[in-house]
Amino acid sequence: MTQASQQQRIDPAQAAILLRRATMAAVFAAVLLVSLKFAAYSISGSVAMLGTLFDSVLDGTASLLNLFAVHHALKPADEDHRFGHGKAEALSGLAQSALIFGSACFIAYQALRRLLENAPVQDSEIGIGILLIAILVTLALVAYQTHVIARTGSTAIAADSLHYRGDLLMNLAALLALAAAGFLGWQWADPLLGLLIAALIAYGAVQILRSASNQLMDRELSDAARKKIRDIALAHDKVIDIHDLRTRKSGMHIFVQFHMELARDILLIDANRISHEVEGEIVKVFPGAEIIIHIDPVETATDMASARAFD
Repeated sequence: MTQASQQQRIDPAQAAILLRRATMAAVFAAVLLVSLKFAAYSISGSVAMLGTLFDSVLDGTASLLNLFAVHHALKPADEDHRFGHGKAEALSGLAQSALIFGSACFIAYQALRRLLENAPVQDSEIGIGILLIAILVTLALVAYQTHVIARTGSTAIAADSLHYRGDLLMNLAALLALAAAGFLGWQWADPLLGLLIAALIAYGAVQILRSASNQLMDRELSDAARKKIRDIALAHDKVIDIHDLRTRKSGMHIFVQFHMELARDILLIDANRISHEVEGEIVKVFPGAEIIIHIDPVETATDMASARAFD
């Protein structure tokens, strides 16, 4: 998933609208894809088609999970959840990874069984036509999800999009399997490509698990994002340095805290103003970020020179 520093971030209210639309679009697309692929599998009996059908069923389940997870994650902070509900997205990602890995095992089993039985594929032309329609639907959904991810940085939508990106590869593999079996008579191609699809699904599960774990374990933002925060703070002419920078992400919410060094003779009211000015500049780059700044008074070169002169 693209880090926040590389995204064209938008206002949280606009992001919430995009997230809800993206989850609804995914559910609608999943229902359509399952219907198309079930028809194609019923006609052809292709194990590669079964793989893409099973994957679409899981995509639909995952999209429904996302619908509820995003709805929950967008709830504002309350007395029991002072940092918000953003980690509901990561929990959804964990559930999705388990479902996806389970589907990979099932498809691999079916592919091996079909390879041993050497059962033929039927009416491959119809299956190919249905798959082409499914590919167009998936391409449209992935394009919209990519737009939403770039604007919101949502882990749940990124996980959902990864399913459908993998679905494109699986559809292409199924197309090759149907073409090889129907036009060339290579019946072994169908189960072998089914095994390839199972491997792709398992790889996707690992990627989603890693992303969800990063959020649940409060992994730091990227080095580029942390450098951007530091550069913004140091751009203020009154800031001497910052240290103990800590960052984390929960859903689409970013949390930042650090110690900011100011000259010790600065008045408290001025230090508070400087802190708000730095915070405002950071929020411009990371909209909706929650920022905690601790002020550390330090001696400047002028202070030390004065002290030596007094001695």
